[in-house]
Amino acid sequence: MTAPDATSSDSTSTQQEHMETAKKLRVAVTGINGKVGGYAVDALLAAGHEVVGIDRTSAQRDDIISIVADLGDYGQTFDALGSVGWDVLGDTQDRAFDVVVHLAAVPHPRLVSNTQTFGNNVMAFYNVVEACRRLKIKDIVIASSETVLGVPFGDDLPYLPLDDDAPRRGRNAYGLSKVVGEHVAEEFTAGDPDLRITALRISYVQTVQEYAEYPSFADDLDARAWDIWSYVDARDVGQAVELAVRHEPRGFRAYLIVADDTVMPIPTADIIAARYPRAEVRGRIAEHGSLLSNARARDELGFTPRHSWRDHV
Repeated sequence: MTAPDATSSDSTSTQQEHMETAKKLRVAVTGINGKVGGYAVDALLAAGHEVVGIDRTSAQRDDIISIVADLGDYGQTFDALGSVGWDVLGDTQDRAFDVVVHLAAVPHPRLVSNTQTFGNNVMAFYNVVEACRRLKIKDIVIASSETVLGVPFGDDLPYLPLDDDAPRRGRNAYGLSKVVGEHVAEEFTAGDPDLRITALRISYVQTVQEYAEYPSFADDLDARAWDIWSYVDARDVGQAVELAVRHEPRGFRAYLIVADDTVMPIPTADIIAARYPRAEVRGRIAEHGSLLSNARARDELGFTPRHSWRDHV
């Protein structure tokens, strides 16, 4: 992956102008109380969209309408996605929502049992997509993960940087749940040419407060080797969600949402030489360039990471 060129500022201006003139959408966001959910809602509201939140616990904010629902229960899922527009907002549109952004999930391995992680994530995803199908909601954005490419990464990577064409590998219950979700999305879209499901393969989400710990592992390659030293700023995830909400092409498409750089002060070439000397290096990688490529997200979504831990440490 190459560093942003001199046209980055122009691209950012174009994105901002597009946001200002974009159609206002009514968006349902599941998992609004999660780490990503709050930043996604902030970005959607800033872009002028109307947001309704769905979570299994009461909303932690009062600037949007929200409903409590357990997405592991199909009846509650169908009701939340099908009746909020009528019951709360009091309109007579055919559909409650233009777009559904599904972020709700057990967010990490081993927070709960493997069985609960896999079962919760897969069934909640299926229920959301099946409810959208029956409610004729044709635009869905899902939170996938870089784990679908094989986190924790081993020493047998075929090439670097890994991109969205790399084979999917679910190496733990969480990653496997995301692999299954993407496959289900492919099958749903294959059966409906009007449906589109955009999967955001979100890297390790970090906030400004969490960057304070980065100096503690500055010389320790082992500390973050499990995700090949990748991350993404939470604010940039919000940007990616808003861009994906406005994505128009039909079908299934997946995008790595990852920062341009690694979490290490060590040059990326030195990291590759130390840990992946046999991997094929494709293209030019910037001095601290990420080993996960966001090129497709840049080209097709207009995603441009704006934040780096290096701005704060």
